Amino acid sequence: MTQVVEITEAASFQVKEMMRHNEEEGSYLRVAVKGGGCSGLTYGMGFEPEAAETDDEYEQHGIRILINKEDAPILQGTVVDYKQSLMGGGFTIDNPNAIASCGCGTSFRTAKKAGTPENC
Repeated sequence: MTQVVEITEAASFQVKEMMRHNEEEGSYLRVAVKGGGCSGLTYGMGFEPEAAETDDEYEQHGIRILINKEDAPILQGTVVDYKQSLMGGGFTIDNPNAIASCGCGTSFRTAKKAGTPENC
């Protein structure tokens, strides 16, 4: 099965730290897409204790990743990274399917899926 999303080594290190801090070791990292945001779709990431029937499961850098089968085409080829700067750090998401995005960095739309845009 092909990897839908790539989690970089820097991002996986940060995810593992967050799992330890939140006592979520052994959980899955869910990468998701939902409607909303300025451009129509938003990204979501969170921890889940178990997979659902509608999920595809992957593993990278020792992290088990869940992606809902419906989200997979939208997320195909996406890279999740973690960048650190003097102003702090944060996750970055580079999705080659996004044709428009918002300044917030978490809202986007694709050529095939516009989502449900909200007012900013």
